[in-house]
Amino acid sequence: MATPATETQSVRAQAKWVRTSARKARVVAEHIRGRSVPEARAVLAFTPRAAAREIERVLASAVANAEANHGLAGDTLVVTTAVVDEGPTLKRWRARARGRVARIKKRTCHITVTLAPGEIVQPPAPKAKPETPKAEEAPKPKRAAAKPKTAAKPRTTRAKKTEEAES
Repeated sequence: MATPATETQSVRAQAKWVRTSARKARVVAEHIRGRSVPEARAVLAFTPRAAAREIERVLASAVANAEANHGLAGDTLVVTTAVVDEGPTLKRWRARARGRVARIKKRTCHITVTLAPGEIVQPPAPKAKPETPKAEEAPKPKRAAAKPKTAAKPRTTRAKKTEEAES
């Protein structure tokens, strides 16, 4: 079946069984969605998380697929989707006190990046507030006169009180 001419061509790359949790990788994947490939590479290069290296490898693979298989230029592509799904969990055991064991879950994930040629989809800029003409500023109300501070009574110590009481 032939694809319609109006449909845009998309390229996909996937890395399976990556040894990081899906939750940690999703945080990084959110940063590159909707960005151009050069911008996404720059973001991933300066992201300090370990999952950024894995997502960067998948992005590079998707760009290579686009250039080799579809004749697209890598710099004109946009990351349309970056999805991180959970993979199988490796279950391991660790010895604990008094003959007990603790389960260790070594989580894996599947990372999928889809690229498409097109323009970068940016959120609309916030609308500027229309400046309202200011009415003449009314004079500020004056404060009521403050009460004059009275001098604080000198504190008497217990020793002085006892001396006064004895005399």
